[in-house]
Amino acid sequence: MAIRRIMCACGSGLGSSLMVHMNTEEVLKKLGHGDIEVDHTTISDINPTAADLFIVGGDLADFVSSIPDEKKVVLKNIVDKAELEEKLKAHLA
Repeated sequence: MAIRRIMCACGSGLGSSLMVHMNTEEVLKKLGHGDIEVDHTTISDINPTAADLFIVGGDLADFVSSIPDEKKVVLKNIVDKAELEEKLKAHLA
């Protein structure tokens, strides 16, 4: 599956999702995938058709349990760019 759109989500759609959004864009650019669209939203706005890949923190994993594993990244540490890069590489391979 080609990834063209990534959605980062948190409880309010403002704080941690924005930070993960910015980190995701940075990591994607580093990996040569700067053309992938990245956005952020609240966890309640997630639906399987809104993006090709969803990124959330581990504390919100239960909220995305209905999203297939191949369409989500659950981060143990939302500020760890190395973890984000590793998990994005796996989905972009």
